[in-house]
Amino acid sequence: MSQTARFQETLRRLAIFDEGFAEAGFGLDAHQALDAKTTALLQVAVSAAIGSSAVCLQWSAARALAAGATKDEIADVLLAIAPVAGLGRVVAAAPGVAAALEYDIEAALEELGDQ
Repeated sequence: MSQTARFQETLRRLAIFDEGFAEAGFGLDAHQALDAKTTALLQVAVSAAIGSSAVCLQWSAARALAAGATKDEIADVLLAIAPVAGLGRVVAAAPGVAAALEYDIEAALEELGDQ
């Protein structure tokens, strides 16, 4: 399927809410234009932007790490979405993402308070 036809088919099936398409993972397969790392970073961004729970943020950040993203790239995703998603969403997401990156924010903040 050509690149143009593929994107058209994807949009058409999303527009009609093709349940079979959704159940098959929205057609994400080896032919998608985005690599696994980019897809995983986008999932972190969307999870933060929509206010997902800490568990969901941890899951998406762990998937990004497994796909080859660095901890810096994952943190930069939060900075990148702040102007659109809002600083409140990003601040709320930071602890969940930090937990996935094995960074204890609470301990770090306490340490700063002691200084």
